[in-house]
Amino acid sequence: MRRELRVLRAAINYAHRCGRITRPVSVELPERPPARDRWLTRTEAARLLRASRSKQARLYLPLFILLGLYTGRRKEALLSLRWTDVDLDTARINFDQPGRRRTNKRRGLIPIPPRLMPHFRRAQQRGCDVGYVLHIDGRRILDIKKGFAAACERAGLKGVTPHTLKHTAATWLMQRGTDPWEVSGFLAISMETLTRTYGYHRPDYLREAAQNVGGVRILSV
Repeated sequence: MRRELRVLRAAINYAHRCGRITRPVSVELPERPPARDRWLTRTEAARLLRASRSKQARLYLPLFILLGLYTGRRKEALLSLRWTDVDLDTARINFDQPGRRRTNKRRGLIPIPPRLMPHFRRAQQRGCDVGYVLHIDGRRILDIKKGFAAACERAGLKGVTPHTLKHTAATWLMQRGTDPWEVSGFLAISMETLTRTYGYHRPDYLREAAQNVGGVRILSV
């Protein structure tokens, strides 16, 4: 509902700027829902990967999970990734494909994490130079929801969706004390969103404030 109201408000403001209506109409947005806090521990991630490699799953599912965990990109960005967007010589991935309509869902150009490189090399041998990185017999995968849900069920994981992989990447980076500016750039999310949603995962979260306020001497009365 919040998203639909934002679209309505933007349309009204646009109509007012174009002179189609004489005055703007106020559209009140409901409060933002609390951010989801579901992320995978490393043990859970390992269980999910093992479940994705079962006989019921195809080769693309383990790679999808690894890409999500190591790049922190959304499902659509991963499914639309082509080999022309991946440069193994310079170890870079370009998620901003040419011709893609720019939205608030940023993607960006990032270095390939070292742990992901051997998986890319093996996957490239199964594909072609211009095809999709994740594919079924060369065809683009439209959605991965069913296979992903089945892997989660086999792994005994509750409340996990493909978007959980992005939350997991951000959480792991913050837990390791990575510079927030680096995290923001690597995951292509704003500093405001990073701080609001994942800031408390940092090992030094509010520690300086707690130490400083604890160092204030209170005079007895």
